[in-house]
Amino acid sequence: MELIQIEPALRTPAPKPDWLRVPSPHGENYHELKRLARSLNLHTVCESAHCPNIGECWHHRTATFMLLGNLCTRRCGFCAVPKGRPDPIDFDEPRRVAEAIATLSLEFAVITSVNRDDDLLGGARVFAMVIEEIRRLSPNCKVEVLIPDFQGDPESIRSVVDARPDILNHNIESVPRLYPVVRSGARYQRSLELLRYAKELNPLGATKSGVMVGLGEETRELLEVFRDLAQVGCNILTIGQYLRPSRDHLPMTRLYTPGEFAELKREALALGFRHVESGPLVRSSYHAHEQSAAADSR
Repeated sequence: MELIQIEPALRTPAPKPDWLRVPSPHGENYHELKRLARSLNLHTVCESAHCPNIGECWHHRTATFMLLGNLCTRRCGFCAVPKGRPDPIDFDEPRRVAEAIATLSLEFAVITSVNRDDDLLGGARVFAMVIEEIRRLSPNCKVEVLIPDFQGDPESIRSVVDARPDILNHNIESVPRLYPVVRSGARYQRSLELLRYAKELNPLGATKSGVMVGLGEETRELLEVFRDLAQVGCNILTIGQYLRPSRDHLPMTRLYTPGEFAELKREALALGFRHVESGPLVRSSYHAHEQSAAADSR
Protein backbone atom coordinates (compact mmCIF):
# COMPACT_ATOMS: atom_id res chain seq x y z
CA MET A 1 0.00 0.00 0.00
CA GLU A 2 1.37 3.40 -0.96
CA LEU A 3 1.90 5.80 1.91
CA ILE A 4 0.73 9.34 1.40
CA GLN A 5 2.77 12.13 2.96
CA ILE A 6 0.51 14.56 4.76
CA GLU A 7 1.92 18.04 5.19
CA PRO A 8 1.27 19.46 8.66
CA ALA A 9 -1.11 22.36 8.57
CA LEU A 10 0.43 25.69 9.48
CA ARG A 11 -1.20 27.20 12.52
CA THR A 12 -2.57 30.66 12.01
CA PRO A 13 -1.73 32.77 15.05
CA ALA A 14 -4.78 33.88 16.95
CA PRO A 15 -5.44 37.59 16.43
CA LYS A 16 -4.60 39.90 19.29
CA PRO A 17 -7.57 41.19 21.25
CA ASP A 18 -8.30 44.88 20.79
CA TRP A 19 -6.87 45.79 24.19
CA LEU A 20 -3.40 44.60 23.11
CA ARG A 21 -3.29 46.41 19.77
CA VAL A 22 -0.93 49.38 19.54
CA PRO A 23 -0.05 51.52 16.52
CA SER A 24 3.41 51.27 14.99
CA PRO A 25 5.85 53.89 16.31
CA HIS A 26 6.03 56.96 14.12
CA GLY A 27 6.19 60.74 14.20
CA GLU A 28 8.88 63.38 14.44
CA ASN A 29 9.30 63.12 18.22
CA TYR A 30 9.90 59.37 17.93
CA HIS A 31 12.58 59.80 15.28
CA GLU A 32 14.17 62.77 17.08
CA LEU A 33 14.53 60.82 20.33
CA LYS A 34 15.97 57.87 18.45
CA ARG A 35 18.54 60.11 16.75
CA LEU A 36 19.45 61.71 20.07
CA ALA A 37 20.01 58.36 21.79
CA ARG A 38 22.23 57.21 18.93
CA SER A 39 24.26 60.40 18.85
CA LEU A 40 25.04 60.14 22.58
CA ASN A 41 25.66 56.37 22.47
CA LEU A 42 22.82 55.69 24.90
CA HIS A 43 20.50 52.71 25.31
CA THR A 44 16.80 52.79 26.13
CA VAL A 45 14.93 49.91 27.71
CA CYS A 46 12.07 50.88 25.40
CA GLU A 47 14.03 49.42 22.48
CA SER A 48 16.10 46.77 24.23
CA ALA A 49 13.08 45.17 25.96
CA HIS A 50 10.76 45.50 22.91
CA CYS A 51 8.28 47.59 24.89
CA PRO A 52 4.86 47.81 23.15
CA ASN A 53 4.38 51.40 24.35
CA ILE A 54 7.47 52.84 22.65
CA GLY A 55 5.46 54.73 20.03
CA GLU A 56 3.14 56.41 22.56
CA CYS A 57 5.85 57.25 25.08
CA TRP A 58 8.38 58.56 22.55
CA HIS A 59 5.67 60.61 20.85
CA HIS A 60 5.24 62.36 24.21
CA ARG A 61 9.03 62.77 24.52
CA THR A 62 9.45 60.38 27.43
CA ALA A 63 11.87 57.46 27.50
CA THR A 64 13.45 55.11 30.00
CA PHE A 65 17.22 55.31 29.70
CA MET A 66 19.18 52.14 30.40
CA LEU A 67 22.54 52.46 32.13
CA LEU A 68 25.56 50.18 32.28
CA GLY A 69 25.52 49.06 28.67
CA ASN A 70 23.18 46.79 26.77
CA LEU A 71 24.31 43.34 27.95
CA CYS A 72 22.85 41.81 31.12
CA THR A 73 24.73 39.37 33.35
CA ARG A 74 21.52 37.44 34.14
CA ARG A 75 19.27 35.30 31.98
CA CYS A 76 15.74 35.92 33.18
CA GLY A 77 13.22 33.84 31.25
CA PHE A 78 10.93 36.75 30.36
CA CYS A 79 13.37 39.48 29.37
CA ALA A 80 14.36 40.52 25.83
CA VAL A 81 17.43 42.53 26.87
CA PRO A 82 20.56 40.88 25.36
CA LYS A 83 22.65 38.69 27.67
CA GLY A 84 26.41 38.26 27.78
CA ARG A 85 29.68 39.49 29.22
CA PRO A 86 29.42 43.29 29.43
CA ASP A 87 32.08 45.87 28.67
CA PRO A 88 33.74 47.77 31.54
CA ILE A 89 31.43 50.30 33.20
CA ASP A 90 31.34 53.65 31.41
CA PHE A 91 31.45 56.32 34.12
CA ASP A 92 30.84 59.08 31.57
CA GLU A 93 27.44 57.62 30.76
CA PRO A 94 25.61 59.55 33.54
CA ARG A 95 26.72 62.85 32.00
CA ARG A 96 25.43 61.84 28.56
CA VAL A 97 22.09 60.65 29.95
CA ALA A 98 21.65 63.95 31.82
CA GLU A 99 22.56 65.84 28.65
CA ALA A 100 19.86 63.97 26.71
CA ILE A 101 17.28 64.70 29.41
CA ALA A 102 18.20 68.39 29.38
CA THR A 103 18.03 68.50 25.56
CA LEU A 104 14.54 66.98 25.67
CA SER A 105 13.49 69.34 28.50
CA LEU A 106 11.99 66.42 30.39
CA GLU A 107 10.06 67.09 33.58
CA PHE A 108 10.20 63.43 34.64
CA ALA A 109 13.01 60.99 33.85
CA VAL A 110 13.11 57.22 34.36
CA ILE A 111 16.51 55.55 34.64
CA THR A 112 17.10 51.80 34.74
CA SER A 113 19.95 49.42 33.97
CA VAL A 114 20.96 45.92 33.11
CA ASN A 115 22.20 43.73 35.96
CA ARG A 116 25.93 44.11 36.55
CA ASP A 117 26.74 41.29 38.96
CA ASP A 118 30.39 41.74 37.94
CA ASP A 119 30.60 45.14 39.71
CA LEU A 120 27.81 45.87 42.21
CA LEU A 121 29.31 49.00 43.75
CA GLY A 122 30.30 50.38 40.37
CA GLY A 123 26.77 49.93 39.07
CA ALA A 124 25.30 51.63 42.14
CA ARG A 125 27.76 54.48 41.80
CA VAL A 126 26.58 55.12 38.23
CA PHE A 127 22.97 55.37 39.45
CA ALA A 128 24.01 57.90 42.10
CA MET A 129 26.04 59.85 39.54
CA VAL A 130 23.20 60.07 37.02
CA ILE A 131 20.80 61.40 39.66
CA GLU A 132 23.35 64.08 40.60
CA GLU A 133 24.00 64.99 36.94
CA ILE A 134 20.29 65.28 36.13
CA ARG A 135 19.75 67.53 39.15
CA ARG A 136 22.68 69.70 38.03
CA LEU A 137 21.51 70.14 34.43
CA SER A 138 17.72 69.91 34.98
CA PRO A 139 16.98 70.94 38.58
CA ASN A 140 13.20 70.82 38.05
CA CYS A 141 13.20 67.33 36.60
CA LYS A 142 11.93 64.53 38.84
CA VAL A 143 13.89 61.28 38.75
CA GLU A 144 12.69 57.69 39.07
CA VAL A 145 15.28 54.92 39.20
CA LEU A 146 14.40 51.30 38.46
CA ILE A 147 17.26 49.42 40.07
CA PRO A 148 18.47 45.81 40.08
CA ASP A 149 18.79 43.96 43.38
CA PHE A 150 22.59 44.48 43.69
CA GLN A 151 22.55 40.95 45.16
CA GLY A 152 21.18 42.55 48.34
CA ASP A 153 24.43 44.44 49.03
CA PRO A 154 23.52 47.12 51.64
CA GLU A 155 26.32 49.50 50.63
CA SER A 156 25.20 49.52 47.00
CA ILE A 157 21.55 50.07 47.93
CA ARG A 158 22.46 52.83 50.36
CA SER A 159 24.53 54.72 47.77
CA VAL A 160 21.52 54.94 45.45
CA VAL A 161 19.04 55.88 48.20
CA ASP A 162 21.43 58.54 49.53
CA ALA A 163 21.31 60.26 46.11
CA ARG A 164 17.60 60.85 46.87
CA PRO A 165 15.69 59.82 43.73
CA ASP A 166 12.08 60.98 43.75
CA ILE A 167 10.96 57.36 43.27
CA LEU A 168 12.99 54.23 43.92
CA ASN A 169 11.60 51.31 41.91
CA HIS A 170 12.57 47.65 42.11
CA ASN A 171 10.33 45.14 40.36
CA ILE A 172 9.30 41.99 42.20
CA GLU A 173 8.16 40.70 38.76
CA SER A 174 6.42 37.42 39.73
CA VAL A 175 5.26 35.14 42.52
CA PRO A 176 7.80 33.22 44.65
CA ARG A 177 6.90 29.81 43.19
CA LEU A 178 7.91 30.91 39.68
CA TYR A 179 11.17 32.65 40.58
CA PRO A 180 13.49 29.75 39.53
CA VAL A 181 12.35 30.07 35.91
CA VAL A 182 11.22 33.71 35.72
CA ARG A 183 14.04 35.51 37.55
CA SER A 184 17.29 33.61 37.21
CA GLY A 185 19.74 34.68 39.89
CA ALA A 186 17.14 36.66 41.87
CA ARG A 187 15.54 35.86 45.23
CA TYR A 188 12.03 36.89 46.23
CA GLN A 189 12.90 37.68 49.86
CA ARG A 190 15.98 39.60 48.76
CA SER A 191 13.88 41.87 46.56
CA LEU A 192 11.39 42.45 49.38
CA GLU A 193 14.24 43.26 51.75
CA LEU A 194 15.65 45.80 49.27
CA LEU A 195 12.35 47.69 49.24
CA ARG A 196 12.07 47.49 53.03
CA TYR A 197 15.64 48.73 53.50
CA ALA A 198 15.17 51.61 51.03
CA LYS A 199 12.12 52.78 52.99
CA GLU A 200 14.06 52.47 56.26
CA LEU A 201 16.88 54.63 54.84
CA ASN A 202 14.52 57.27 53.48
CA PRO A 203 11.04 57.01 55.06
CA LEU A 204 9.74 60.00 53.08
CA GLY A 205 10.92 58.66 49.71
CA ALA A 206 8.43 56.89 47.45
CA THR A 207 9.09 53.23 46.65
CA LYS A 208 7.57 51.29 43.79
CA SER A 209 7.41 47.78 42.39
CA GLY A 210 5.86 45.91 39.48
CA VAL A 211 4.37 42.50 38.70
CA MET A 212 3.78 40.66 35.41
CA VAL A 213 0.80 38.35 34.97
CA GLY A 214 0.31 35.50 32.54
CA LEU A 215 3.28 33.33 33.51
CA GLY A 216 1.35 30.62 35.35
CA GLU A 217 0.65 32.35 38.66
CA GLU A 218 -2.61 31.96 40.57
CA THR A 219 -4.71 34.86 41.81
CA ARG A 220 -4.15 33.95 45.46
CA GLU A 221 -0.38 34.05 44.85
CA LEU A 222 -0.63 37.51 43.30
CA LEU A 223 -2.61 38.80 46.27
CA GLU A 224 0.02 37.40 48.64
CA VAL A 225 2.69 39.32 46.71
CA PHE A 226 0.62 42.51 46.95
CA ARG A 227 0.33 42.02 50.71
CA ASP A 228 4.07 41.42 51.06
CA LEU A 229 4.83 44.62 49.14
CA ALA A 230 2.36 46.64 51.21
CA GLN A 231 3.93 45.32 54.41
CA VAL A 232 7.40 46.62 53.44
CA GLY A 233 5.96 50.08 52.75
CA CYS A 234 5.85 49.99 48.96
CA ASN A 235 3.86 53.01 47.76
CA ILE A 236 3.25 52.43 44.04
CA LEU A 237 2.41 49.19 42.21
CA THR A 238 2.26 48.39 38.50
CA ILE A 239 0.54 45.29 37.10
CA GLY A 240 0.89 44.36 33.43
CA GLN A 241 0.45 41.50 30.99
CA TYR A 242 3.49 39.38 30.13
CA LEU A 243 3.96 39.15 26.35
CA ARG A 244 6.45 36.59 25.08
CA PRO A 245 9.27 38.42 23.25
CA SER A 246 10.30 35.34 21.21
CA ARG A 247 10.17 31.54 21.14
CA ASP A 248 13.35 31.55 23.22
CA HIS A 249 11.48 33.09 26.15
CA LEU A 250 8.98 31.71 28.63
CA PRO A 251 5.57 30.92 27.16
CA MET A 252 2.58 33.01 28.12
CA THR A 253 -0.01 30.89 29.93
CA ARG A 254 -3.00 33.17 29.37
CA LEU A 255 -4.22 36.68 28.66
CA TYR A 256 -5.90 38.59 31.45
CA THR A 257 -8.91 40.70 30.47
CA PRO A 258 -9.25 44.42 31.24
CA GLY A 259 -11.88 43.47 33.81
CA GLU A 260 -9.44 41.20 35.61
CA PHE A 261 -6.84 43.97 35.69
CA ALA A 262 -9.45 46.31 37.18
CA GLU A 263 -10.22 43.73 39.89
CA LEU A 264 -6.51 43.31 40.72
CA LYS A 265 -6.25 47.09 41.03
CA ARG A 266 -9.16 47.20 43.47
CA GLU A 267 -7.60 44.44 45.57
CA ALA A 268 -4.24 46.22 45.66
CA LEU A 269 -5.67 49.64 46.54
CA ALA A 270 -7.53 48.07 49.44
CA LEU A 271 -4.12 47.10 50.88
CA GLY A 272 -3.04 50.73 51.14
CA PHE A 273 -0.94 51.48 48.04
CA ARG A 274 -0.95 55.17 47.16
CA HIS A 275 -1.28 54.42 43.45
CA VAL A 276 -1.83 51.30 41.35
CA GLU A 277 -1.41 51.21 37.57
CA SER A 278 -3.02 48.00 36.25
CA GLY A 279 -3.73 47.06 32.63
CA PRO A 280 -2.71 44.82 29.74
CA LEU A 281 -0.09 47.22 28.35
CA VAL A 282 1.16 48.58 31.66
CA ARG A 283 4.92 48.44 32.07
CA SER A 284 7.05 49.67 34.93
CA SER A 285 7.63 53.15 33.53
CA TYR A 286 4.34 53.53 31.62
CA HIS A 287 2.72 56.84 32.66
CA ALA A 288 5.41 57.10 35.35
CA HIS A 289 5.00 60.87 35.67
CA GLU A 290 1.28 60.42 36.36
CA GLN A 291 2.03 57.76 38.98
CA SER A 292 4.41 60.18 40.70
CA ALA A 293 1.85 62.98 40.76
CA ALA A 294 -0.81 60.65 42.15
CA ALA A 295 1.53 59.43 44.88
CA ASP A 296 2.55 62.97 45.84
CA SER A 297 -1.07 64.08 46.13
CA ARG A 298 -1.95 61.59 48.86
